[in-house]
Amino acid sequence: MLSNHFKIAFRNLMGGKSFSIINIGGLAVGMAGAALIALWLQNEISFDKFHEHKNRLYQVYGLTNSAGGEPVAIPATSQPLAPTLQQNYPEVEAVTRVKDVDQFLIRVDDKSFTGIQGAFADPSFLQLFSFPLVEGSKNAQLNAISSIVITEKLARKLFGTTDVLHKTIRLDSVDHFVVTGILKDLPPNTRFTFEYLLPWDYLKKLGSGWSNESWLSNNTPTYVLLKPNTNPAAFTAKIKDLTQRYAGRRDVWTHFLFPLSQWHLYAEFENGKPVGGRIETVRVFGLIAAFILLIACINFMNLSTARSEKRAKEIGVRKVAGAGRGSLIGQFITEAFLTACLAGAVALLLVMLALPSFDMLIGTQLSIPYQQYSFWLWTFGFVVLTSLLAGSYPAFYLSSFQPVGIFTKQFKKSQLGLSPRKVLVVLQFTFAIVLVIATMIVRDQIIYGQERDKGYANTDLIQVSFVGDIEKNYGPIKQELIRSGAAVSVTKTMTDLTNDGWRSWGLRWPGENPKDTNTAITLFSSDADLIKTAGMTLVEGRDIDGYRYPADSFSVVLNETAVKLMGFKNPIGQTLSNRDEKRSWRVVGVVKDYIVGSPYNPIPPVVIQGPGAWFNTMHIKFNPANSTAENLAKAEDAFKKYNPAYPFDYQFVDQDYSRKFENEQRTKTLAGLFAALAIFISCLGLFGLTSFTVEQSRKEIGIRKVLGATVSQIVTLLSTDILKLVLMAFLIATPITWYAMSQWLQDYSYRIRISGWIFAAAGLLALVIALLTVSFHTVKAALMNPVKSLRSE
Repeated sequence: MLSNHFKIAFRNLMGGKSFSIINIGGLAVGMAGAALIALWLQNEISFDKFHEHKNRLYQVYGLTNSAGGEPVAIPATSQPLAPTLQQNYPEVEAVTRVKDVDQFLIRVDDKSFTGIQGAFADPSFLQLFSFPLVEGSKNAQLNAISSIVITEKLARKLFGTTDVLHKTIRLDSVDHFVVTGILKDLPPNTRFTFEYLLPWDYLKKLGSGWSNESWLSNNTPTYVLLKPNTNPAAFTAKIKDLTQRYAGRRDVWTHFLFPLSQWHLYAEFENGKPVGGRIETVRVFGLIAAFILLIACINFMNLSTARSEKRAKEIGVRKVAGAGRGSLIGQFITEAFLTACLAGAVALLLVMLALPSFDMLIGTQLSIPYQQYSFWLWTFGFVVLTSLLAGSYPAFYLSSFQPVGIFTKQFKKSQLGLSPRKVLVVLQFTFAIVLVIATMIVRDQIIYGQERDKGYANTDLIQVSFVGDIEKNYGPIKQELIRSGAAVSVTKTMTDLTNDGWRSWGLRWPGENPKDTNTAITLFSSDADLIKTAGMTLVEGRDIDGYRYPADSFSVVLNETAVKLMGFKNPIGQTLSNRDEKRSWRVVGVVKDYIVGSPYNPIPPVVIQGPGAWFNTMHIKFNPANSTAENLAKAEDAFKKYNPAYPFDYQFVDQDYSRKFENEQRTKTLAGLFAALAIFISCLGLFGLTSFTVEQSRKEIGIRKVLGATVSQIVTLLSTDILKLVLMAFLIATPITWYAMSQWLQDYSYRIRISGWIFAAAGLLALVIALLTVSFHTVKAALMNPVKSLRSE
């Protein structure tokens, strides 16, 4: 019986080649789109789930107040917290600190590299995290201050081989490290990005700027591995006020544990509580995958039922011969399964071809796990599910025909006006229009953020991190840049202009509100000419200049938000101090608010300190009278002269700023891609449906033309029903998308208002695409000689 079903199914597929190509093609594209999304979602969901102790791993978070007084969770702690937890709490099996680093110059023989991502970590790091070692003992790593652990990728880059155990690497041409372990390359589904690990003791050796033993400085991620059967809630209660106890103050942050299972997908916090994050994107694209597959299955349903008249006599003969309805359902499900199998094979080929481009689009490296038995099991299940989803309605619909009605032609003909088919077509285009509108709204939100007034001029502005002798030779480098005409202004700062800066909760001021003094304030720093170099707007007072005004080591410039927070009506001359009032700073200027961190978030209060603070970055304003290439060449000469051991490594500030939009750009591109895919699949089905409708209406078209109907009238007649369905889909999609995207925009403090023209444009686009799709068959039918149409009947 089953073999007979497959023979008939194969015969029917070969008998209607155009129908089969459309059906298999539509299903294949839909399955490929859904499979690509599924691969990406599996990667997202599996982040760091490969660690052996994943159920007992936690990150310690700090909890403090925002500028508005609401609780804010921060993924960092003070450096003394980790050893305190290890020594004093028996619930802790192991604890490690991890601090990223990428500014070292790495040398092996005559080869040198910069910008390689590394990390400092405690010796227990590999006890917590299951990154397998290819060479070396896990217990022997990161104990000696001159030891280093590298990945296979870095080993090949530095030495050309992975057989590098006990070989030597130099950092900054000063310190030598012996390779004691080689790690397998890190998988793409982990939060860690290092290519080498250095001992935490080496960070301590580097001293100020790296090591900070103050309990009041939150600058280090801390991870704990709890012992089995430890209650995390009870342990959190024990360590909650740990910093308050050791700092001897009740007005500083508290702590809580954040489990590994939520690190990647639930990293966004509101009022100190996890409220979501990438899980929202996972859910949205999971729905998109389901929609695309459903749209492809709807094509199969519509095209199969549209051919019901061609299959009617076959069904009648089978029933007269004694075939039961169950047998007929089995036949049609078998046909759907065979079609799904062929489509699945084509889909797998499409996924293989598209995967490299898709990897570039999403910014990670995915792979098809051919060697895993579970992959083929899931693939088979996916094909079976698709065949059942696509074939169930045609099977039950076609098998319901009665023999008497079939042979007297009194059964329901598969015309486009059939209600179930109308519903399916409307459903297809509803999904497609929702994706189109969503893509347009995401695009507008990105543009809105990009066009927001930054508060500074980032054109012709570069930033250079302090590496090697740059800090020591900062003065001569600055003079050389200006003397050569490469730069019009230079300043040194605490960090990159586009970064968040340093958060502090320890400032006080006259007339302070106790609640406001516990508000997070962003600290920045400059030696001189920051306003000129960055193109900021000075509201009142002056810029910091530690060369003209030596007392500016104790001066600050505030942004407008900081002035408002502190309640200063006349800020110039006001005094700020730290909590113990051992240091104070005088306000010498106020600048217009400029974007710090995310361009979609409110601007925080910013305090720009003078030269008493530490510095890590140079900002250079190029001379606009020269070409960029000329300025870069002169700048490179200056840095080579005073920092010869290092390559000239720089970033344009405008490019660094544009990277803040990468997540939204990726969402927009993916949504647009799958919206186009949804429309393509819908139109593919519409194309097939129209061909059957026209074929069934040939005699009617011929008679109308004989009676004087024009080509435009015939085209209008054949297109009206389709356009009505698309219009209905638009009316359904509009409120759904408006609500969904309004909720999405709530995640952005700085956001657009959804405009009505977006919906109108999307609806018009859908109508035009649908009209163009059906026009091929409708125009062809309208132009056909009526004599030929009538004779063919």
